[in-house]
Amino acid sequence: MHAKSFPAGIAVVDYHSRAISYGKLDQCSLNFADFLRAKGVRSGTAVCLIAQRSIPQIIAVLAILRAGGVYIPLDGDLLPDASLRNIISDAKPVYVLLSKSCISRGDALKDVSLGCIEDILALTGSFDAVKQPAMSDDEENTPNGADPAYIIYTSGTTGMPKGVVVSHSNVVNLLSTSPGDLHIRRGTKVAQLLNIAFDMCVWETFGCLMNGGTLYLRGPRRRDWINVLKTVDVVISTPSILASHNPADYPNLKVVATAGEMCPQNLADTWARHVIFYNSCGPTEVTIVNTMRKHVPETPISIGQPTPNNNVYILDDQLNPVPLGEPGVMWAGGRGVSRGYLQRPELTEIKFVGDPFQKGGLMYNTGDIGRWRNGQIEHLGRIDDQVKIKGFRVELDGVSSAISTCKGVMSACALLVEDELVGIYTPEDLPAARVNDAVSLVLPRYTLPTRYIALGCLPLTSNGKVDKERLREISRIKCA
Repeated sequence: MHAKSFPAGIAVVDYHSRAISYGKLDQCSLNFADFLRAKGVRSGTAVCLIAQRSIPQIIAVLAILRAGGVYIPLDGDLLPDASLRNIISDAKPVYVLLSKSCISRGDALKDVSLGCIEDILALTGSFDAVKQPAMSDDEENTPNGADPAYIIYTSGTTGMPKGVVVSHSNVVNLLSTSPGDLHIRRGTKVAQLLNIAFDMCVWETFGCLMNGGTLYLRGPRRRDWINVLKTVDVVISTPSILASHNPADYPNLKVVATAGEMCPQNLADTWARHVIFYNSCGPTEVTIVNTMRKHVPETPISIGQPTPNNNVYILDDQLNPVPLGEPGVMWAGGRGVSRGYLQRPELTEIKFVGDPFQKGGLMYNTGDIGRWRNGQIEHLGRIDDQVKIKGFRVELDGVSSAISTCKGVMSACALLVEDELVGIYTPEDLPAARVNDAVSLVLPRYTLPTRYIALGCLPLTSNGKVDKERLREISRIKCA
C-alpha cells in the first residue's frame, strides 16, 4: 500500500545511514519472493532466518511472507549450535536464509537447503539497483488472515525451545488498531533496537512499516543505540533497557512503550513526564502484548486494559471469575490468541482451551497473576515466581515491585539464593537501609529481603530482560 501511495518515502535506515525507499523495498522483496518460490516456499512452509539486523534482513522477512511462507527469526550471533540444530529439527524448514556475517553458522546444519541473503539479493536485484521488473504477488500463495506469519522460539521456564505459531490476523489486530499502532503515521521515525528473535521486534518492524513510518536500525555499539534514540520519535523497549537511559537526553522522543517484564513505578513515572508512555503486557502466545495503558505520573502502575478485540479473564483454579479486586490467574482470549505450539499438540491442548466466555474462541493460560483495580489490571507476578520462605508463600515479582517503590530505584529484582531472599536494585549509590525502609512499608516482615545488593546496572539477556541467572551468580559471589 505505501509502496504505491508514496514509493519515494524512506522505509528503513541502517546505522551506516544507508536507506531504502518503500518502492524499492517492494520491488526487492517481490523479486526475492520469486526466488523463494522457486526453492519450494509455498503457503504455510517454514523458512528460518539466521541473521543480523540489516536492510537485507528486512527484505528477506518481507520476501518470505510474500512467498506465502512462515518466517522463523533466529539470532545469528548468540544462538548456540546445539539450540540451532534443535530448532531446525523441530521446525523442518524448506529453506534456511543466512546473513553473510552469519554464513559460518550453516556449517552446523545438515540436510537443509541454505542461501545467503546478500547473494540472493545480488542475483534478484539488490536494494541498490533492481535488475528486472518484479512480478506481482502470486495469488495462490498470498496468505489469508488465519495463515501463520511467523514462529517465535521461546524457552519459557522449561529451558526446552518451543515454537509459538502466530497468524497474520493476530499481528494485524494489534498493529493496525490504537493503542498498538503507537500513533505511527507516514514519516514517523521508529527505532528497531531489540533482538530480531524477540517477538517485540515484530512490533517495532511491522508496527512501523504497516503504518508508513521510517524504521531506524541500531548498530552493535552503545553509541549506535544512543544515535538511534536521539533520532527517532517512537521506541519500544523492555523496562530494563530503558533504566540505563535518561529521558531528558532524548527530547525528540514522543512515544515509548514497554513490555516483556514488570515495569518499576519510578521508571514509568520518570519517562511519562517526558513522553507518552505505555506500559504493556502479554506473552508471545497472545501476540506481543494484549494489554496496554498510557501511564500517568504518580498514579499506580498497571498494565491497563485489553487491547481491541482481546479479552483478559482473571480466574480461579476451576476457571471461574474471581471476585472483583481479588487476585487470580490471567487467561487471555480474543483475536490475539495464537495458533499454539509447533509440533506440540499435547502442550497446546493444556495451555490453549475453549473460551467459555466467547463462543468458538480459545483462551490461553498466561501463567501471570493479576487483579482488577479501578478498572485497570494490576500485574502481580508469575505463578512460577512463587517461592516458600519459612513456610510462607512469597511472590518474587511482588518483592521486586516493592523495592521499586523506593524513591530513586530505577530497576529491581528479587531472587531466592541459597534459601535467602536477596533484593537487587539500581543505582548503586542508593543506601540499602533506605530501600529496606520503603519495602517495609508495603510488605509483611516475612517477605522482606534479608540482604540487598546495589549495582550500577542489572545484567540483561539478549532480549533485553533482566538476566536472573547472572544475578544469582553475582549474588552468590557477593554473599559469600
